[in-house]
Amino acid sequence: MTTVRYWTGKEVRALRMAKRMSVREFAAHLGVSARIVSRWEAAGERIHPRPVNQAALDTSLAHSNADVRARFSLLVATSTGLEDAEEPGGRVFRHPADGKRMLLVPAGTFLSGPDNQPMWLPGFYIDAQPTTNVEYARFVEATGHRPPPHWDDVPDTRGMHPVVSVNWRDAQAYAIWAGKALPTAAQWEKAARGAHGDVYPWGGHASARHCNARESCVGTTTPVDAYPEGTSPFGVLDLCGNVWEWSTTVGAPGSYLRKGGSFAHPLTDCAPFRASEAAADVVADDTGFRCVVG
Repeated sequence: MTTVRYWTGKEVRALRMAKRMSVREFAAHLGVSARIVSRWEAAGERIHPRPVNQAALDTSLAHSNADVRARFSLLVATSTGLEDAEEPGGRVFRHPADGKRMLLVPAGTFLSGPDNQPMWLPGFYIDAQPTTNVEYARFVEATGHRPPPHWDDVPDTRGMHPVVSVNWRDAQAYAIWAGKALPTAAQWEKAARGAHGDVYPWGGHASARHCNARESCVGTTTPVDAYPEGTSPFGVLDLCGNVWEWSTTVGAPGSYLRKGGSFAHPLTDCAPFRASEAAADVVADDTGFRCVVG
């Protein structure tokens, strides 16, 4: 007797995100209603779709290219906690110092800059999401480091929003405390674009549905997991829009490059090959950071 392998809601969502489709687009791709896809994704564990829909899901995954299947596997591992380890070695591990999940960007060549020039980088791990208010609060409590100037002793209710109003030295202090580093501009760009020179993490087209840019008309930060359709080829979230992120790459004397654009900037500024130069002591309500290891 053949055992039927039923999908889970998390796997359905991971496949949709790996294909970089909206709920409506994914539903049309499968030949079902958007309401059914939403119900599947909300169901959590085994969803027992009708045989014809089960076959559609199986066929969609089986006929996906290698990049989609790799993103699917990584997103499933990230959402379920599978493969989490306390030390680097696999594709996903949870850092023991600050508890953040980090994802592997493997060694190899990627296409960088506006002209897609090949560049080789050794492998490294990068935070799956920007540093949040909650995470930065732990650092402040542990070290006595000054909090961002807009805080009233503790973060506001936007705990899962990226921390902002931190200058380069603040971000560097967090990285040192956590036993990590700020990324170079090249590391950040590879994590965002993948190896094949995609203009944006989700592909070649500009889309306000995939990130929090000026065209999204939000006007402030959003939670770091608010735009799953904007996931990069390596599974990294929120690399475009929302907040600029500090790097260790030096610009003019006393300045460093920031990457990714923000909610206050147009989509064109959010393209990962672009950068904004800022003095190390600049404090801005649209600037935060994430860290790397390796």
